[in-house]
Amino acid sequence: MPRIDELRLIARVARMYYEWEKSQAEIAKQLGLSQATISRLLGRSKEEGIIRISVNLPGGVYTELEETLVKKFGLRDAIVVDSLDDNERLIQRDLGAATAYYLESAIRPNEIIGISSWSATLLAMVDTLHATPRKPGVKVVQILGGVGSPSVEAHATRLTSRMAQLVNGEAVYLPVSGILATEAARDILMADEVAKQAIKLFDHVTTALVGIGAIDPSPLLAESGNIFSPVELNLLRQEKAVGDILLRFFDQHGKLVETGLEKRVISMSLEQLCKVGRAIGVAGGSRKYTAILGALRGHWINILVTDHFTAQRLANE
Repeated sequence: MPRIDELRLIARVARMYYEWEKSQAEIAKQLGLSQATISRLLGRSKEEGIIRISVNLPGGVYTELEETLVKKFGLRDAIVVDSLDDNERLIQRDLGAATAYYLESAIRPNEIIGISSWSATLLAMVDTLHATPRKPGVKVVQILGGVGSPSVEAHATRLTSRMAQLVNGEAVYLPVSGILATEAARDILMADEVAKQAIKLFDHVTTALVGIGAIDPSPLLAESGNIFSPVELNLLRQEKAVGDILLRFFDQHGKLVETGLEKRVISMSLEQLCKVGRAIGVAGGSRKYTAILGALRGHWINILVTDHFTAQRLANE
């Protein structure tokens, strides 16, 4: 029996081809896959009994809910993951596995993959990612400063290096703090030659993997030291911020919240992120619901990977 992630993709391709009457070339372009892969998945849909007279969705697959999110928020794609409970740790594991499968299917030659540093969900993704066949020109670049507390700094390095190893690509590190004490300090470090090697690739990223954070930082981010002070977080709350991507904060409508704090951050900007071909936001759970909604309303991401509890709330919003 194939993994639930493969069944989910097979079911989605089958509906697009047989019910939406899209051509294989159109499906390949929308999902970012090769036409040969689409043809293979359509063949598998018959072998698995998904295609008979109509599409038979396997248990734990939420194709119709995914389609609802795509249409409602103008997404390129949505991946809704089955989860047994609204437990953040379990959801992180499930979302990580689903994202890993998606990435294994999507990587192309000369791909430049941007990845956020301080995300437990993306760590879970790397832990379940399988090695992919070598494709020329692949790079994995940190798009959020990775230096922080010495006790957890290894997380950021491991995330980038391990992923580069698994996709047979070159790792490009951003060896600076995510947050600096002053704007002047940030400007000095951004001018550093090593940091500039990563920063100059931000405009060329073809696939970005980012977490979506609530105002209260996750344990991993808090331990990293790449967080604002309680006073600064209260300032963000006063300005109606509900969440962040890459330490760039926005309100419930998706509008950027500018307090001056953003001038001390070293990361890809959200304006750069929304121009990426596949800007993949990976987040779920009730604690992050408002942040996810804001990210979707702001169109900062075009692919969402989330759990079915969160997806249903978004569909009903």
